[in-house]
Amino acid sequence: MLTDAVKTILKANMWDLATCADGIPNVVPVAFKDVTDDGKLVVGDVFLQTTLDNIHKNGGRIAVSAYDAQKLEGYQIKGTAVYVTDGPVVNTFKKIVEDMFKGAATAKGALVITPEQVIVTTPGKDNKKEL
Repeated sequence: MLTDAVKTILKANMWDLATCADGIPNVVPVAFKDVTDDGKLVVGDVFLQTTLDNIHKNGGRIAVSAYDAQKLEGYQIKGTAVYVTDGPVVNTFKKIVEDMFKGAATAKGALVITPEQVIVTTPGKDNKKEL
């Protein structure tokens, strides 16, 4: 589902996470993120309270937008997120965040997103194409 082009954009750029609950949308940029070998998206939870509240209320529904502003290449990934508070992925994010903020902040957990739909957001003939 995640092509090499999609993975390249995801790994090289920040992401915007979009959720909605009770008719109120929320979008937040994230920098603590990665793509797993099996094609899941993972996001370290440092400041994601509204996002977590929304996925709890909406059955885990989430959208991720990632793009290269220089090339105007981008993708939207829709899927389902689950929240984890322990394990290797959480430990990795805790170390990264604690090192970056010199102990002043930490990752409390991680979102693990299973992609269900990938949509091209790049301008041009393939815009809105589902991969």
